[in-house]
Parts: sequence; C-alpha cells; structure tokens
Amino acid sequence: MATHKLFLLPGDGIGPEVMAEVEKVAAFLTESGQARFEIEKGLVGGCAYDAHGQAISDADMARAQAADAVILAAVGGPKWDDVPYEVRPEAGLLRLRKDMALFANLRPAICYPALASSSSLKPEVIEGLDILIVRELTGGVYFGEPKQIIDLGNGQKRGIDTQVYDTFEIERIARVAFELARQRGNRVTSSEKRNVMKSGVLWNQTVTALHKRDYADVKLDHMLADALGMQLVRWPKQFDVIVTDNLFGDMLSDVAAMLTGSLGMLPSASLGETDVKTGTRKALYEPVHGSAPDIAGKGIANPIAMIASLAMALRYSFHKPDLAARIEAAISAVLDQGMRTADIAAKGEATVSTSAMGDAIVAEIRKAG
Repeated sequence: MATHKLFLLPGDGIGPEVMAEVEKVAAFLTESGQARFEIEKGLVGGCAYDAHGQAISDADMARAQAADAVILAAVGGPKWDDVPYEVRPEAGLLRLRKDMALFANLRPAICYPALASSSSLKPEVIEGLDILIVRELTGGVYFGEPKQIIDLGNGQKRGIDTQVYDTFEIERIARVAFELARQRGNRVTSSEKRNVMKSGVLWNQTVTALHKRDYADVKLDHMLADALGMQLVRWPKQFDVIVTDNLFGDMLSDVAAMLTGSLGMLPSASLGETDVKTGTRKALYEPVHGSAPDIAGKGIANPIAMIASLAMALRYSFHKPDLAARIEAAISAVLDQGMRTADIAAKGEATVSTSAMGDAIVAEIRKAG
C-alpha cells in the first residue's frame, strides 16, 4: 500500500483544535490498514509571523511542495491586524496557492439531510442539494496588473484593479469542470458577465469552443453571474457543476455554501495541473470556515469541514473515492444521530465538544469497516 505524504498546517485560532481531529481520523485509517499516511506539520498565518516574521517560511513552503497533499485549517485573527500587508496571515495562503500553481478551487455545497431545516430556504428547495463550484483561482481581477491606488491631487484618488484572462487559463479550468461533471450529473454551467466585460466574452467563447471540441457529451449551459446568483437562491438543485472566474467564484461559492445552512461545515480543494509523467498534482485542502478566534481554545469548534477536507484529499489526490465516501457517510450518520457542535445546534439542543464529534465520526468509520 502506498504511503501518502500529508503536510498539515493547523494555522491560527481554532485551526489546531480541528486539525487534531483530522489526525485522529488519519491515525485510525492507518491503524486499520485502509490507508497509510506520513505526516509532517508546519506553520502558516499569524503563528508563522510570530515565529519567523513571515506568513509562511521558505522551509515550510518547500515541505508543502514535496507533499502529496497539503491540509490547511485556517489563518488570521485580530491579533495580526496591524502587521505589514505583505506578511499578513492571509499572505501565507496566497503564497501556497501561487507557488504551488493551484489554479482550480473546488467548493462543494452539500445539504446534509439532518440539517435541511437550518437553511434560510424551504427544506424542499435544498433537500438533497449537491453542487460543485469550480472557481479559477490564480488569475482574474485578484492578480491582474495594474493594481494600484493613484493620487490624482486635489484630494482625489483612483483605485485600479485589472481583470485579465488568457485563453489557456480559461481552457484549463473548464477542462477540470467538464472532467468532474462526467463523474457526477454530466452538466456544467459556465458563468461570467459577457454583457459588460470583454474578459467575459472571451471566457464564453473559449468554454464553448472547448466543449464543442472535447466535451460534447457533457451538457453545457451559460448563465450571467448575477442571474446565476439569483437562481442559486430560487432553485439551486437545477445546477450540478458551475465553472466561473476568480471574483464571481469567490462570491457565488459563499452564496451556495450558505444555502445549506452550514457554511462552517464545508470543505474545499485547490488543485494544480496533473503531471503527465506521474499522474499526480499539487493540491491543498481546507475548510471554508475561518479561524474563529473568539472560540479558540474552548473545545467547541466544529471539526466536520476539516475532516471532510481529508475526505476530499482521499478522493482527488489519493484516488480513494470509496474511502472518501465512507468518511462523508460517517459525518452524515453522526448528524442523523443528533450530534451537534454549538454552531449547528438549534436553541436548547444538546451540544458536544470538538473532540467528541471527532470521536463519533471515527466510531462510524470503524462501524462501516
């Protein structure tokens, strides 16, 4: 059995607490012979700044590059609000994405049956929801140049951000979406703002041409990003895989995640190109939630998104979809049993600790064999 090299970055706030539950699951999978992991740990975010004066050290960056998968918890907190911009905690995450060339961000929006009533939408609208948003992560307005604030004089300034996409960037993210759709409902919705943005025109043309050339078996629709946001709230189950750019993907994935009533329970994956020789790819997995410094150290954080991030690693990096599904089924089972951490408990409902939730998930995986 192959040994998978995991590089864990617990980060700040509740990060170390939820990461401990990932280690618990990984240890059980190793002990039971279902997978084998070699684990290293490093620092990223505010804790790395405290230790090294930078958001991630060169040594830890090298470990990330050498790993089969990186699993990151969360970074940041008010403690580091006043550090220089270039070494702020979030700079560590941005460096990981950039240096590892992680261009494809996968954000699932899944509604666990036991939590359907937690959504702000009617249960029948979101029951069984299973959407995957594929967001381009290394281009677009977040990285385009020029990016600056110009002093125009007379008390006036001008802020400039530049939306830039090349054909190859659009093609490679669309390929990821089409390939994933073939493993799911075989439907892709591509989203941009071609009615007002030239980059949107190119996006639409490029995705359409790629579809016709290589993926005609997959159903493709196009939808303007603002209309898609509206449709996500109206009837989200019409979607399967959504592919979009960095800016719209950032916003639409948060909308889709919140539909489930459990923003803090969802994982994400950021993937690089597949190496044609080895068949492997650089990858980073992380929960959608933040570092929640207000509850750090209290043992009440929800570890589900963190554990689900390990499941995504098993699916996309280690080609163990059955084992990933076993972990996800264990999460669903403990929720069906009524186990709740404080963030997902209804008023008056009993709650369990971070550790107890992790223990219960491991127990369910054990039961499944």
